[in-house]
Amino acid sequence: MIRYKKYQMTGENHPLKGLWYARPLIEDTFDTEKLAKHMSNHNTPYSAGLIKGVLTDMIACTKELILDGKNVKLDDLAIFSVGIVSRKGAASADAFTLADNVKGLKLR
Repeated sequence: MIRYKKYQMTGENHPLKGLWYARPLIEDTFDTEKLAKHMSNHNTPYSAGLIKGVLTDMIACTKELILDGKNVKLDDLAIFSVGIVSRKGAASADAFTLADNVKGLKLR
């Protein structure tokens, strides 16, 4: 069961002000090495080092595929894709430039 904490919406002009919601309680963040060690303790014949190598290669390949315009789906987890963060809209297609209208990319 996921642990959570309650919080109240407090924005002065927010339409949901005063209502209560749940937020997940995050106690730790596992990096690649810590995840590999955790996975190696689940009755697997593979060492943490081997698992870390596979995960590291998966991360590199995922980045490569996403930057090549593909999505990467890890079943029962997530679909990873690229998003574009706009700086501002252009008045016309001809006026649009990456430098003026795109702030950056984000992983979704």
